[in-house]
Amino acid sequence: MTAKIITRFAPSPTGFLHIGGARTALFNWLYARAKGGEMHLRIEDTDAARSTDAAIAAILDGLAWLGIDHDGEIVFQHARADRHREAAEALLSSGNAYRCYA
Repeated sequence: MTAKIITRFAPSPTGFLHIGGARTALFNWLYARAKGGEMHLRIEDTDAARSTDAAIAAILDGLAWLGIDHDGEIVFQHARADRHREAAEALLSSGNAYRCYA
């Protein structure tokens, strides 16, 4: 049994969709579609000082203009902060990670 291919595009919403982001989205989308898989969209909005709703809208508009769609719900990273914190704490508690104060 072959595992289902799932790719993702994870832009940071601090401005318009730029050529590098568009290229990454296109490559991931083409690969997922060619393999019968899915491409997910994750908005990396953890930079609260610079992330804006206008930038999110501009990125979504840019993807739509390029004809790039995504599968499933859009995931917003800020909404998963508690989940990530719990996973990090579990790794620290089990001795499988350490804090770096460099």
